[in-house]
Amino acid sequence: MVWGWYEWRRELVERVHPNAGHEAVARRECTVITQNVDDLHERAGSKDPIHLHGSLFAPRCSACGEAAPRSLNAEKSGVGGVGKGAVGIAGGTKAENGSPMGSAAAAGGAAGAGGAAGAGSAAGAGGTAVAGGAAGAGGVAASAVGRAGSPSAAGGEGSRTPPVCGYCGAAVRPGVVWFGEALPVAALEEAVTAAANADVLITVGTSGVVYPAAEIPQVTAKMGGAVIQVNPQPTPLDPFCVVNLRGPAAEVLPRIIS
Repeated sequence: MVWGWYEWRRELVERVHPNAGHEAVARRECTVITQNVDDLHERAGSKDPIHLHGSLFAPRCSACGEAAPRSLNAEKSGVGGVGKGAVGIAGGTKAENGSPMGSAAAAGGAAGAGGAAGAGSAAGAGGTAVAGGAAGAGGVAASAVGRAGSPSAAGGEGSRTPPVCGYCGAAVRPGVVWFGEALPVAALEEAVTAAANADVLITVGTSGVVYPAAEIPQVTAKMGGAVIQVNPQPTPLDPFCVVNLRGPAAEVLPRIIS
């Protein structure tokens, strides 16, 4: 049942497109750090986003932890490379802030580097971007997804048998971080390092209450960097930001990212 439900979610994600916010972020050479478990940043063109909460497109063994072959469930998804110039972190869900997809970005010091509604994250060269949102949140529905919300729209969320690990024979599990599980150590360390070295970090759409991701913008602020926030409403991160832009990512980001 669990495998089937996550496969259903993955199939629904494949039926939506990145929105204007995702595309704006992808135009900047930056590192994207996200709490989103979808692949909309990758499909928009962002290179190797850091997935703090894992990915629906990266299943792994439930016993030995080895990555399962992408052919199991990700034939259609694109995976990019990691941008070295900046870093992006994504967090939060549409339910948290009303924004299709949250994000924050730290750029190398340009005032123009910021976040915008709809996009998970954006950052200027040399900066860090933090984006948020749930899987599929913030995406633009494809024409064929009029009823994507129903289980029948993408094969259903019923019981499906998970594949077995090619290394140890145990069942393969979804590659997401569940409640109570620790974040991937490598991803978290890379995100913190990027934030600490960022001159400007733009946080977009995150609620600012989900830790440890919510602490990433604070790292930049404490290290002397500037934090810019794009969010439809105030968050606990407001005091750490030099600029707070109110609005959804998909609307704001395209206007401030060239």
